[in-house]
Amino acid sequence: MARPTGCVGAWTVAAAALAGGAAVAQTVSLAGSLGADKALLMIDGRPQVLVVGASASGVRLRRLADGQAEVEVAGRVSLLRLGESPAQFGGGSGGSVRPPQIVLRIGADGHFVGQGAINGRAVQFLVDTGATTVAIGRSEAERLGLDWQRGPRSLGQTANGTVAVHGLTLGSVRLAGVELSDVAAVVLPADLPMVLLGNNFLARFTMQRDGDLMRLDRKP
Repeated sequence: MARPTGCVGAWTVAAAALAGGAAVAQTVSLAGSLGADKALLMIDGRPQVLVVGASASGVRLRRLADGQAEVEVAGRVSLLRLGESPAQFGGGSGGSVRPPQIVLRIGADGHFVGQGAINGRAVQFLVDTGATTVAIGRSEAERLGLDWQRGPRSLGQTANGTVAVHGLTLGSVRLAGVELSDVAAVVLPADLPMVLLGNNFLARFTMQRDGDLMRLDRKP
């Protein structure tokens, strides 16, 4: 399997209404970067490309660099970092907020990838609908400090045949500001270019592809 070259960062923020009742975004997600000065934002669930300094729906992109995005909403500035939980700007003035949504952009080789975290430590994920469960390579599991060797052994089927794997439960898996707890995973003896998001994670979302974007909406 070729390693995807796309790099997607994702964050979610909650936005408050501007003084005077002007309508502004309730949710804003940074789904990726397009070059050094353009960000792909999801504003209330709709894609919007903003150049640094530009605004849309009351959201202004101030800066985009080094895996961080600085945005201004209703006069308040927040620095968003890769894989962090949503930055809170305060309560809205009525109206419903959309449920958590993950937006991923396709890589150059056709795979959907995204930055997130396992147990609070940053990792890169690859969506793999052919995998039954979340799968982690051995060296990555050791980097994350997972006690995988104590996990029950079983046999798993890979592209290279049947291998012995160790099962474990991840305390938290976070992607694009959406965090799930107690996620089953397996550790493979071989190294993987990134963590595979299998169907036990994906089944908790409804999946929709829209051109080069994949949207994962959390099920009730």
